[in-house]
Amino acid sequence: MKKACEFAGCNHVGPVDSCSLHALGVGCHGTVTSIGGDPDVRRRLLEMGFCNSTTVEVVRRAPLGDPIEFKLRGYCLSLRKEQAQFVQITPHAR
Repeated sequence: MKKACEFAGCNHVGPVDSCSLHALGVGCHGTVTSIGGDPDVRRRLLEMGFCNSTTVEVVRRAPLGDPIEFKLRGYCLSLRKEQAQFVQITPHAR
């Protein structure tokens, strides 16, 4: 399968057009295309800034992989994998 980007740290393989935010590796980035999940989770993610067309970058992961730190809209934010899986993005090529 084709990688979403050429960055060595990227974990995402599969279709290049869309993936969940939690699948990207450190240093990879993309644009938010949709937010899923139940209404409370969706509202919370939208309030934190994960709106359509927002660019998001994976800054780092905790030693055991959870939580994950993201950079968006000029600030850093940490999410658990179970929250990040509801954010669908289009990865950017490096």
